[in-house]
Amino acid sequence: MRATTTLPRPLVTLLLGALATVAALAGLLAGAGPAAAHAALDDSTPGDGEVVATAPDEVSLTFTEGVSLAPDAIRVLAPDGERADTGEPTGSGRDHAVALRPGLADGTYTVAWQVVSADSHPVSGAFTFSIGAPSETSVDPAGVTVSGDDGLVGLLYDIGRYAAYTGFLLLVGSCVFVLVCWPAAAARRSVQRVTLAGWIVLTGATIALLWLRIPYTGSGELADALDPTRLRDVVATRTGTALVTRLLLAAAAGLFIALLYGSYARLRAAERERPAADPEDEEHGADAEYRAVRLRDLTFGLGIGGTIIAVGIAATWATSEHAATGRQTALAIPADVVHLLAVAIWLGGLVTLLVLLHRTSGGPPRAAVRRYSALATGSVAALAVTGLYQSWRQVGLSWTALTDTSYGRLLMLKVALVAVVLAVAVASRRWTARLADPAEPADTAPEAAPETVPVGGAVGGENGGEVADGTDPARARQLARQRAAIERAARLRARDADPVRSGLRRSMLAEAAIAAVLLGVTTALTATTPAHTAATEAAADTAGGGAADRPAGEPLSLSLPYDTGGEDGSGQATIDLSPARAGDNTLHIRLTDPEGLPTTADEVRLALTLPAEDIGPLRHDPLHVDVGHWTVTDLQLPRPGTWELALTIRTSDIDQVTETTSFTID
Repeated sequence: MRATTTLPRPLVTLLLGALATVAALAGLLAGAGPAAAHAALDDSTPGDGEVVATAPDEVSLTFTEGVSLAPDAIRVLAPDGERADTGEPTGSGRDHAVALRPGLADGTYTVAWQVVSADSHPVSGAFTFSIGAPSETSVDPAGVTVSGDDGLVGLLYDIGRYAAYTGFLLLVGSCVFVLVCWPAAAARRSVQRVTLAGWIVLTGATIALLWLRIPYTGSGELADALDPTRLRDVVATRTGTALVTRLLLAAAAGLFIALLYGSYARLRAAERERPAADPEDEEHGADAEYRAVRLRDLTFGLGIGGTIIAVGIAATWATSEHAATGRQTALAIPADVVHLLAVAIWLGGLVTLLVLLHRTSGGPPRAAVRRYSALATGSVAALAVTGLYQSWRQVGLSWTALTDTSYGRLLMLKVALVAVVLAVAVASRRWTARLADPAEPADTAPEAAPETVPVGGAVGGENGGEVADGTDPARARQLARQRAAIERAARLRARDADPVRSGLRRSMLAEAAIAAVLLGVTTALTATTPAHTAATEAAADTAGGGAADRPAGEPLSLSLPYDTGGEDGSGQATIDLSPARAGDNTLHIRLTDPEGLPTTADEVRLALTLPAEDIGPLRHDPLHVDVGHWTVTDLQLPRPGTWELALTIRTSDIDQVTETTSFTID
């Protein structure tokens, strides 16, 4: 009878720690606000709060970057709440529009929109315009906007994303370990289970994400995930296409797994078990040569095919999420692919090796462990290079962005954890250098003869419970369990008799535990506002806060640091407003580089909003006066209060940033 397999206590502790990390991360995601998306509404016709004399033919929207829309993504609601648009929006990229019904009555209309930015995040908003004159409306702009990344749908979607990452790590890491480090592991059931678990989790999570995209980018109601009619709209988006591609690649990965653990494993086993060839036996020699050629060709095919599949799956993330937006996407996407593959080879291989090391017998040979150690070292080096580049994209070169923002502090914690992991990895390499190949375990537990219970006496009789051959079934099962426990204890003693392997197991368990925490910190980074954005917002808030204490009627001066991300794209914007009170004002914008010298920009735009009274945004295109100097001479601020100012600076065709601040006027 086969003994029931139980996990060693250290491994159970590690798994419980990983589950605790995941639970803490889920709590963090549930309590945190949604991550800031890149896309935002840049302009509209009619504008927010604008009053037009006659009804326009359409409402057009321009966003700060290319977005994708569902068929019902732009809705125009009449004052009574009825639809005023004709249906499906038109347009592409940054510009989209929806046609209006003819013969619209005067009054205030509400435009509600929801789009998906290039980094896969849903973004929504609403504004109003009036035909003829403003009127009372039954539509609350705040009440018609929806956001699928909040609540239960957002939490489930995040869990699905991280489950897909986990499946990818296990799938790729275990297969690379087999092909590169220890081909004989292809015949090990424990390794096969790791690969199969990764494939199942990746495939299942991808299917769940595909269906969850319906409410995630739509109404936010979980029940909408069951509506198959909307799936086609999801598939038409960039992220939906990436998820479908990932599913197709997962299907190809299933064929790869079947070959790896089928034909490849059998050929490897046959090569190990075949006797030495007899030089005079030509038939046997030809057969051996044929098997060797077949094995070599199959290994080459699996290597090429597996690489294509792994790179393709990693690219489905890189081309549909943050790496696909922002600056230097042509470099960021390949770097993200390399980053994901390096993580998978390192951590997926680590899990595979831990499973093998915790087996009671037949652990991996020294050469396999050393090959994995070298592979992990290369992976960590690739992680360091690509991680440094990604950090620069999100943080820039500002020290205060590291120390004064949540993103920067989390990034420094991540670097510290990486240093600890590397220190533990050095200890693992030392154990690896002392490692010897495992000896075959001795049969320390002789088989006990099956014990039977004699028939008759107090036990016999009609209700004695014995079977025809005189053996009590319950007693036989008990004896089988005892024999299995004795054999397992003997194998454990044989395994633990090697202090080097025990030390290596403990070191790698510590490495895996710290890596689990490191993954948690990395995941938290994905939900945190990038450091360079948070730093500029903090500086803007400081500048705006000082304006509130300014004496009434005095000119106002604001300072805004900015970084468009391109070459020579950083500097400081100084905004002077005079007389800084309700009514007519004059505004000057001056841009200077880090040395304080005037610098230029391809375009400068301005938008002002008074949130307390739903006024704005009032948009202006400042007049370029001189190098680094723009002005607005007819700036109207109709009401006193705390105004929000959004300054957009574009330094090239693709490098642009919008900085915000606030100020108070009387």
